[in-house]
Parts: sequence; structure tokens; C-alpha cells
Amino acid sequence: MSAPPYQQLEQEFKRLHAFRGSLSLLRWDAAVMMPRGSADVRGEQLAALETEYHALLTAPRITRLMDRAQANIQVLSDWQIANLREMRRQRDHAIATPVSLISRLTKAASRAEARWLEARQQGKFELFAPHLEEVVNLVRDKAALLGQALNLAPYDALVDEFSPGITTADIDAMFKALSRRLPSLIREAIAVQESRPPLALTGKFPPSKQKALIVEVMKAVGFPFDRGRLDESEHPFTEGVSGDMRVTTRIDPNDVFSGLLGALHETGHAMYDLGLPQEWRDQPVGRDRGMALEESQSLLIEMTVCRSRPFVQYAQPLLAKHFGVGGPEWGAENVYAHLNRVKRGLIRVDADELTYPLHIMLRYELEKQLLSGELAVRNLPEAWNAGMEQRLGIRPPSDVEGCLQDIHWAVGSFGYFPSYALGAVIAAQLYDSLRADVPALDEQLARGEFSGLLDWLRTNVYSLGSKMLVQDLLKGATGKPLSATSFIRYVEAKYLESAESSAAA
Repeated sequence: MSAPPYQQLEQEFKRLHAFRGSLSLLRWDAAVMMPRGSADVRGEQLAALETEYHALLTAPRITRLMDRAQANIQVLSDWQIANLREMRRQRDHAIATPVSLISRLTKAASRAEARWLEARQQGKFELFAPHLEEVVNLVRDKAALLGQALNLAPYDALVDEFSPGITTADIDAMFKALSRRLPSLIREAIAVQESRPPLALTGKFPPSKQKALIVEVMKAVGFPFDRGRLDESEHPFTEGVSGDMRVTTRIDPNDVFSGLLGALHETGHAMYDLGLPQEWRDQPVGRDRGMALEESQSLLIEMTVCRSRPFVQYAQPLLAKHFGVGGPEWGAENVYAHLNRVKRGLIRVDADELTYPLHIMLRYELEKQLLSGELAVRNLPEAWNAGMEQRLGIRPPSDVEGCLQDIHWAVGSFGYFPSYALGAVIAAQLYDSLRADVPALDEQLARGEFSGLLDWLRTNVYSLGSKMLVQDLLKGATGKPLSATSFIRYVEAKYLESAESSAAA
């Protein structure tokens, strides 16, 4: 006697989960270990797996099993009903995209990623441009098909892939709220900081010693090196599945903090993925709830927690231990000032909390223009430079510091960038409730103890997987709908009120 339809579906999606993990590790290898000349070979491998994954997911048998399981939904638990919904969501997205397009886009993205790296190394956008143009054209086709199938505008369909339930209207409303306050707040914060500039940091920071520091802090946070690893790559990222997480960072021998903060950002991703419900780890409902929530977890760790005074109190002795630094410039308050320096900079991953959303707004505007055809790929560098000058008053001296700095468009990830800004807003809202529920949080962090932080996140975020939309999860965790209010209040207090009180002290 065959198993009930729903149980058969679980077995099918367990197999699909194995394919997804294999694809993830091949992508990790491409960025970390693979010889650059192997890009075409890797593209063929990825395309073959993507094609097989797509064929399995869109097979008529899957649809028949879904229909039968739906007909008997009354016998399913809440988690199973949510899992069936997520199965159908994945199937609907796959059916909307022809396998031929999947294959072409996968190969094009693999080539574009390799050319992006080459263009960065040589500082020549023109080496990358034709490959990006190919990716843009294919993503445009994909967006049109997805939008038609899901009854969404093309760009909304791409956003929905990364952050289910989030729409362009949500993004526009959030950016409007941030735009009303951030430009003036940036000016005010810079003025406050210029009135009391920090002492310059001096010392030598060899990559090997930086990596030793990063590993020690990651272990303290709870990253399990028996089920994950740390490597270096041109662009920091996290790949893998729960039980096998790969984290990378980029280490600058002249900057003691960039590699550490990059690794901590990715550790935030990894801890979320590792904390997802184990009983559902090979099912759609056991996956992360989209990239806006993913980014909230990485930004909460990197920006909010690991740039806080309690964290600096914990980290200060580690800096002395690994680099032999000392003196007043390495005092806790001076290190804190450096970690939270507001500066109109060119590089998104190095941006502070106040300027970071402006970087995202630029990318959001440009990628919509690229997909609509309003902006030609060949004109991207100038449009980027003009946008940076308009938003932050600075102009990139080269494309490496401009439109070549991110890998996302090379690999076809259009609709992803808004999740970074949404993630910052979600992180602040979660942090409000976290601090209220864990009153000893600061004391714990100052001792290098992250259990209170992680226990709260496991209960309110990690353990819920994809059971509900991010808006509902946020309302359950904080009692409030998604809003920029907590973020604005948090950055005002940190960069104005707390700075003024420190100056008075």
C-alpha cells in the first residue's frame, strides 16, 4: 500500500532539498576554490542540476499529489498545511519559468560571475558589460513570465522570489520614510562626530592573525565549526544548508575591522540557517522566510550587536591578544567611535548604519531601470556615479569602487537588494523587543555571552522557518506591524543622543 499523498510529497521534496544543497556547495566552490578558467565547466554542471531540479519540481506527478493532499487537508497539522502551501509556491514559481530559460540563465550567470571578477581585477567594466547585458535580458524574460503567472508586476515577481509577501509598494513606503529623515540625520551625526574625532588606530594586522580573531569571535557567537567553515572570497557570502554552512569574508591587512565585521554579518546568516527547525530541515517550510528576514539577522549581529559598547568591551582584550595593540587609541570608547563612524563612503559592505540604506536605494532604482530598458547596461557606470553623487555627495574614481563592487547582478539576483534595507528596519524592530525581553543583554554581551540573544532569536525567528509570512512573524515577535519607526528611533538615539551624553560625560 502506497503512502498517503502528503507523505509522498515530503519524500519528493526531501530529494529536491539534496539537489539544492549540492547546487549551493558548487556555487561556494566557484567563488572560493574553483580555478577561474573553469567557469564554463561549472556553468554546465550547475545548469544540469538546475534543469533536473526544475524537471522534478514541475513533474505532473507532483501536481497530482498536491491536489490530492489538498483534498485531504483536514488530516494535516498546522506545520504540514504550511509545508503544503510552500511546496505549491515553489512549484508555481518553477512552472512559470521554462527549463530552457533556467538553463540559459544559469550558464550566463556563471560566465558573468567569472567576467565580473576579471573586470574588478583589471578595473574594466567593458569586460563585464556584454555578460551583464545577457543576464539582464534573461532576467527580464524571467520576470515577465513570473509576473504573468503570479499576477504580479514583473519586478514584484522578482522581489517575491527573495522576500515572499513583500511588494514594491512596501519597499517604496519604507524608502520614503527613511528618505525623510536619513539625509538630515547623516549631516547631524557627522557634525557631532567631527566635534570629537577619534584617535587614529595604529598597528599591523596580518591576515593570519585577523583570521584567528575572527574564528575566536565566531566560536563565541556559537558558529559550529564541525558543521561549517570560514574561507576568504572577493565578496563575502554564506552558502550551504542547515548542517553544512560555508561562510566567507574579505580580509584587508590595513583594516582590523572590515574582515571581522564581514564575517560577523555572514555569521548572522549562518546562525539563522543553522537554527531553523530541525524536524523540517529538508522541507520547504523548514527554509528561511525570505531574504528580508535573512538580512535582518545578519545586520542585527553585525551592525546592532557587534558595534555596540557591550560588544566592544568584550572584544577590546581580544584585539590586544591577537595584535599586541595598546594605548589610548585602543581604549573601548575610541574603538567604539571607529566602529560607528558615520562617513559618506563608496563601498556598500563598509557603510555605516546611516548611509547603508542610501546605497540600497541607488541599487533599487538602477536595477528597476535596467530591467525596464530605461537604462542600457553600457550606461550603468555613469548612472551609478551620478546617483552616488546625488545621494551621498561623492563620486567613485573607478568602476571597481562603483558599479563593479557587488556580485548580485552578475549572478542574476535582481530584486534582492531591497531586502538589505528592509532587513535593517526589521532588525531594529526585533531588537526593541529583544532588549525588553532580555534585560541583562548588555551585561551578557560584555562578557562575550551570546546565549540570551540567540535563545530569543531561536524562539521568535529561527524556529518558525517559513511557517508564516515575515509580516506575521514580525507582528508575533514584536506585537507591531512592519514599520521604520524603531529603526529611526534607534539610530537617532545612537548617533545623536548617546553621542551628546558621552560628550557631556
